[in-house]
Formats: sequence, structure tokens, C-alpha cells
Amino acid sequence: HHANDPYFLQPMDGVDSTGYRASWWTQFYCILWRSWLSVLKDPMLVKVRLLQTAMVASLIGSIYFGQVLDQDGVMNINGSLFLFLTNMTFQNVFAVINVFSAELPVFLREKRSRLYRVDTYFLGKTIAELPLFIAVPFVFTSITYPMIGLKAGVSHYLTTLFIVTLVANVSTSFGYLISCA
Repeated sequence: HHANDPYFLQPMDGVDSTGYRASWWTQFYCILWRSWLSVLKDPMLVKVRLLQTAMVASLIGSIYFGQVLDQDGVMNINGSLFLFLTNMTFQNVFAVINVFSAELPVFLREKRSRLYRVDTYFLGKTIAELPLFIAVPFVFTSITYPMIGLKAGVSHYLTTLFIVTLVANVSTSFGYLISCA
């Protein structure tokens, strides 16, 4: 027990047994709100990412435009699917690779002050940026899928969109891992 240790944070009035002044939900809400404001504060970044995605999707769509299902077409479709995945992976990894290093001093100060927990910070920040990380794969897939001439049908399109969105969000998490390391 650290009761005699002068450097140990002693319980205070209004502080629960975990040592935080706010509940988990209050911490999460505050971090989510702050992160959402940070996303909204820079609308040009959102516009640039969406425009960049639309341009790259148009380029890939025009390169692989109107593939037919013969031997060459199948190989070209394989190439286009490879570009789908690599584009979503690298675009999202590099979009977040400097996030935590830029916010590290503020995070460490606020963590040391026991204003919030690490899990509330991570979840709030991730959920605040989730609309962008869903919009980018949606724009990319919506442009390239019909241009390349992939399998027609709403269910096939939605399956592709779901997979591309998962790839984008996994690569975002990988970018966060690299940023933390």
C-alpha cells in the first residue's frame, strides 16, 4: 500500500477508487467531442483526402476501364484488385502515421494529471475519425467498381465496399501502431 508515499496520488473528494475525476463515459464523451472538433477544424484536409481518393480512383478506373472476362481481363482484374488493396492500405497508414507523435506532449500531460484513461483516448479519437475512414473507401469503390466493370449487382458491390472498408480501417489501426511505436 502506498499510503505513506508522498508521490502517490491520494484519494480526493469527488474522485472514485480508480483515481480519475470523471467516469469512463464522461472521459470518453469529452475525448470524442474534442477529437470531433479537431476533425471539423480542418475541413480542407477532409476535402483534399476525398479529392485525392477520387482522382486516384478515376486514374485506376480509366487504366482498367471495361474489363471483359477473358484470360487477359481476369489478369487485369487481379491487378486492379491489388491496386484497390494497396491504395487503401498505404493511403490510410500514411494518413495517421504522425497522429500520436504530434499529440504526445499533450496526451502525456493529461494522462499524468489523470484526466482520462488511455482506452477512452484511443476509442474517442478513432470513433471521431471513423466517418472519414468510411467515406474514403466508399468514394474509391464507388468510382472504380463500375469503371473497371467488376461483377454487376448491389450485393457484390456492397461486399466489395465492406471488404475495402475493413482493409482501410485495419491499415489505419496499423498506422496508429506505427505512430505509437
